[in-house]
Amino acid sequence: MPLIDITDGNFRETYTNNEIIILDFWAPWCGPCQAFAPIFEEVSKQYPEIVFGKVNTEEEQKLALHFQIRSIPTIMVIRDQLEVFFQPGLLPEEQLIELIAAVKNLDMGEVRRKIEEEEAKNN
Repeated sequence: MPLIDITDGNFRETYTNNEIIILDFWAPWCGPCQAFAPIFEEVSKQYPEIVFGKVNTEEEQKLALHFQIRSIPTIMVIRDQLEVFFQPGLLPEEQLIELIAAVKNLDMGEVRRKIEEEEAKNN
């Protein structure tokens, strides 16, 4: 899938209809965001089965607030409607590719089991 702009209006549909979503929270005035943009775009071309979405935090403040974005760029990965990665800061291309491989290899049954265990401990 091509690189898409994620908005409050299309987030829910994107979230529910795709297995893996990689989000780049950014702003036009952010130097590191501008440096990361071509990396994100180039890597997105290598993985047509993954949604690569850009969230402009200036225009989509509701989404930025919802995900508690405190610095940009921030990368978030969602798999099977679960947030599996969240990291502020610029990722080099090699690390982004390694992250994608790790996310694709996750045992989501195990991830869900661990989440349930943690929730049970906290209740």
